[in-house]
Amino acid sequence: MAECHAQNKTKLISEVRRRFEVEYLTEKPDKYDPRDVERLQQDDNWVESYLFWRHDVVDETLKMLDESFQWRKEMAVNDLTESCIPRWLLEIGGIYLHGYDKEGNKLFWIRVKYHIKDHKTILDKKKLIAFWLERYAKRENGKPVTVMFDLSETGINCIDMDFVRFIINCFKVYYPKYLSKIVIFDMPWIMNAAFKIVKSWLGPEAVSLLKFTSKNEVQEYVSVEYLPPHMGGTDPFKYSYPPLVDDDFQTPLCENGPIASEDEASSKEDIESDGKETLETISNEEQTALLKKINLTEPTSKAEENEKVDSKMKAFKKPLSVFKGPLLHISPAEELYFGSTESGEKKTLIVLTNVTKNIVAFKVRTTAPEKYRVKPSNSSCDPGASVDIVVSPHGGLAVSAQDRFLIMGAEMEQLSGTGPAELTQFWKEVPRNKVMEHRLRCHIVESSKPTTLTLKDNAFNMSDKTSEDMCLQERKSSRPVK
Repeated sequence: MAECHAQNKTKLISEVRRRFEVEYLTEKPDKYDPRDVERLQQDDNWVESYLFWRHDVVDETLKMLDESFQWRKEMAVNDLTESCIPRWLLEIGGIYLHGYDKEGNKLFWIRVKYHIKDHKTILDKKKLIAFWLERYAKRENGKPVTVMFDLSETGINCIDMDFVRFIINCFKVYYPKYLSKIVIFDMPWIMNAAFKIVKSWLGPEAVSLLKFTSKNEVQEYVSVEYLPPHMGGTDPFKYSYPPLVDDDFQTPLCENGPIASEDEASSKEDIESDGKETLETISNEEQTALLKKINLTEPTSKAEENEKVDSKMKAFKKPLSVFKGPLLHISPAEELYFGSTESGEKKTLIVLTNVTKNIVAFKVRTTAPEKYRVKPSNSSCDPGASVDIVVSPHGGLAVSAQDRFLIMGAEMEQLSGTGPAELTQFWKEVPRNKVMEHRLRCHIVESSKPTTLTLKDNAFNMSDKTSEDMCLQERKSSRPVK
C-alpha cells in the first residue's frame, strides 16, 4: 500500500513538472524567477507541498504554482535580505520568530499593537512577513509554524484587513503546508466582525486551524516557558534588534567535557568508557578489538568485563535515518529519540559522517543548553570519517518536544589546526554562507524506537546485514517475553 502511494505521488510530481513547463513556462517564461523554476524541477518536497494543499488535483496545483511563482518574482523573495527591510520595522518587534508550541512547531509572532494601518508602510510590512517565512522555509524545509496573533492592548486602528489577508494568503498559496494553526490571543469583542471575514478567507477546511484564546486557554497550545508574562507565561525573552532574533540556539553547558552535578559519578564512568571513542573513527574490526582491550589494566574477569561493556552499550541507540548534507551526513535525519525516565534509556546518539575531501569543523548547539550534556559539541571530523556525538539530559531535567539541536559544519583549510584555539578562531572567521546547518527535534518514547538499533547488538555488524535482516531482528526484540 505504501509503495503504491509513493509511486502515485511520483507520477503526480512528474505530471506537474511536465505540464507546468508546457502550459505555463513556454508561454511566458519571464513571469517567474528562474531559481524558482529550477527548484520546481529538483525539489520533490516543494512540489508535493503544493499538491497536498490542492488534494493532489493537478489542475488546481498548477494554478497555485502560477500565482505563487508570480508573487515570488514581484516580491523578489529570493533576494530578500535584512537590508531590504527598513530598520525601524525590525526594531519595533512586531513580527519575529521565537519559541515553540507544545507540538514542537516554531512560533511566528505578530504583535498587532505595533501595527497601525498605513498605506505607505504596507509593502514593507509584507516584505517583512515574506522575509521571515522565506528565511524559515530555507532552514526548516516543510516543518510548520504556529502563528501567534497577539491582540492584547490593541484597538480598531491596529487592524489592517489587507495585511491580515496577505498573511492568510502566504499560508494558503505561497507557503503551503507551513501552517500548523493560528492562535489568536485576547481578541477584543469589537473585532468579532473582522475575524468572521478572516474565516471566509481561510475556507471551511482551514477554519479549524483558528484557535481563539485568552490567558486561560493559550496554555493548551504553548507551554509557559515560551509565553510572555502578559499571557501568563514565564519566558524572560525581550525582543531587541540588532541582531536578528534567530533560532535561540546556544552552546551546551558542558562543551567538550563533563560538568559537576548529582550525576557526576555516573558521568565520569561514562566518559572513561566512551569519551575517546566518540572522537575517533574506527572500523568494525578496530571496534571489536577495542572492546577486547577495555579495562585490561583492571583485575577483572572476562565475564565482569563483558557485563560492564554491555551495560554501557545498552544506553545507546544507533540511528538509521540519514540527512545527506553537502558536507556532513547526519543521522538521525530529523528527530532525536530519548527514552523516558521509566525506560532508563536517557542518552541518544548523533552520528556525523564527513563526505568531503577536507577536514570539517562542527559545532552542536541547542535551545535548552541547561538541560543537556553534549560530547563532543565542538570538534572536527576527518575526510571520510565519522564521529559519534553523545547527547544526554542533565541534572534530572526532562526532555521536551520543544527542544531543538543545531548541527553546524564548515570545511577547513588543509593546513589548519584542529585544537580548541584553532577551532575558536576558525568559527570567528568562517563566512556565514560557507556554514552548513541542520536542525533536529527531540522526541520521547516509552520503549525503543523501531527505526533504531542498539550498538551492542547491531552497530558493529551493521555492514553485514540487509535492511530486511535488521527489521526482522527488531521485531524479535520487541516481542514480549513469555
